[in-house]
Amino acid sequence: MERKTYRCLLISDFTIDNFAGLLSNDEKSPEIETFIAPFGQIMPVLIDENNDCWKREYDFVVIWSQPQAVMEAFDDVLQFKMIDTDKLFSEIDNYLSVLSNVCGRVPTVFLPTWMLPSYNRGFGILDMDPSYGISAILMKMNLRLAEYFSEFPNVFVLDSHKWAHKAGKAAFNPKMWYMGKIPFSNELFSEAVEDIKAAINGINGMAKKLVITDLDDTLWGGIVGDDGWENINLGGHDAKGEAFVDFQKCLKSLTNRGILLGIVSKNEEKTALEAIEKHPEMVLKKNDFAGWKINWNDKAQNIVDLVSELNLGLQSVVFLDDNPVERDRVRASLPEVLVPELPRDKMLYVSTLQSLRCFDAPSLSQEDLKRAEMYQCERKRTELKNDFGSVEDWLRTLQLKIKIEKIKSTNIERTTQLLNKTNQMNLSTRRLTIDEILEWDKNKDTWLRTFRVLDKFGDSGLTGIVSLMKKGNKAQIIDFILSCRVMGRRIEEIMVYYAIEQARKLGVEEMYADYKITKKNKPCFDFWLHSGFEYDEKLNRFSWSMEKNYSIHDFATVEIDD
Repeated sequence: MERKTYRCLLISDFTIDNFAGLLSNDEKSPEIETFIAPFGQIMPVLIDENNDCWKREYDFVVIWSQPQAVMEAFDDVLQFKMIDTDKLFSEIDNYLSVLSNVCGRVPTVFLPTWMLPSYNRGFGILDMDPSYGISAILMKMNLRLAEYFSEFPNVFVLDSHKWAHKAGKAAFNPKMWYMGKIPFSNELFSEAVEDIKAAINGINGMAKKLVITDLDDTLWGGIVGDDGWENINLGGHDAKGEAFVDFQKCLKSLTNRGILLGIVSKNEEKTALEAIEKHPEMVLKKNDFAGWKINWNDKAQNIVDLVSELNLGLQSVVFLDDNPVERDRVRASLPEVLVPELPRDKMLYVSTLQSLRCFDAPSLSQEDLKRAEMYQCERKRTELKNDFGSVEDWLRTLQLKIKIEKIKSTNIERTTQLLNKTNQMNLSTRRLTIDEILEWDKNKDTWLRTFRVLDKFGDSGLTGIVSLMKKGNKAQIIDFILSCRVMGRRIEEIMVYYAIEQARKLGVEEMYADYKITKKNKPCFDFWLHSGFEYDEKLNRFSWSMEKNYSIHDFATVEIDD
């Protein structure tokens, strides 16, 4: 499938051509085509929606300003004048109001924070004085910027100070400003490119969801099979042992933002799990892992098997292993998996993990926060399933409950996230913003419902979406989405059943679903192929006549909030 090229508009009050070139020519995904707004016209471009640069459609815009260029009062701050802070913040609010007008013109807006060159010491030791210190005032301005746009789901404020720190002394060069009105170096611009590309991937559902780690010399020092769990290097009064503990803490912290953990290790399973459960310095326990493959098989195959069990895609995986041979094996055989280079020095593991840009996500929902817990419950479901002879018997023991809800303020954020991140069980892979979903749902000929799944092991959260559109005497299923973590429980059948019932209420004669092929949504095709719908291979269309009844097994209770 051809990769999408994202169109970006750059608006700035300085020469931004170098940044545009780096953004367009960087080889990492995604591909970006850049367009530059007229130089020195940042306010006219922001205010006038009829400006020529708005005649194109863009996927995102970067608005990069210097504080003294857009706020007169801050220029006085730089001149060491004692200013009225109320006047300054009034100017900030006016500028932010102008910025907010852009939010409806493009799907995504990036706003780098304001900063000054590191060589500008301001008032020196007094520069953090909250009344007049330049650094203190600039911090307040950036906080005002972040707080103002925290209510705008398509606006992301990016911390430019991290780019400057990473670029070091090379971040600023006064000669570049005088010779070309370029305030920042290419080193700083390159850091900005990395962050923006990571953000675009995250917004489009490409953030990594699962970290699979090795054990020996990765989670702890030494070989547990040779040394015994009592003698592995972990914690204690030892620099490397302490570093391994902090590395485990760092991995565990990822679970608090919705990242899953897994193990793939060449070891005896009993011996390895004994170390995890019994070692007193072990931070990570069995319950912190969504699954594991601990055996002597090929690690690449073990990764494939584990990811399949968790109903995820290989593109969701980060693999950590101290052994360069194993890293090379996985890179060569599973190119979709991200395999970072772990340094030889174990004390650099934490900084390596924290520097990864692959976990960026546009929002953090309650489902994200509980994802690790949900997968622990899923492992219990799987263990229970293995005890039953038939799927139907197993499903009945789960005590499934499905809650069907309209779009509302309490579920719109999660609905948007699910719509934009789900790839496998996704009929059309349509991507919409919150405002676009709300607007679409207002149409009298459209219908959208969300599906929340619960059972005796816990709440899996809002995991399904179905939407319909009436077209004459037919109804088309536009969105049919189900989170991978509840696939296999026949939730899909319940979703289809209620879509058909809604189509009957619309008085149509037929309902159909057009399947859009992508690299990742074959599970969706497989479901529809066995759904009982008639399949037109030429149109890639699945059809159902309203004269027929669609039956489902009685294995779940359904609660409808209409």
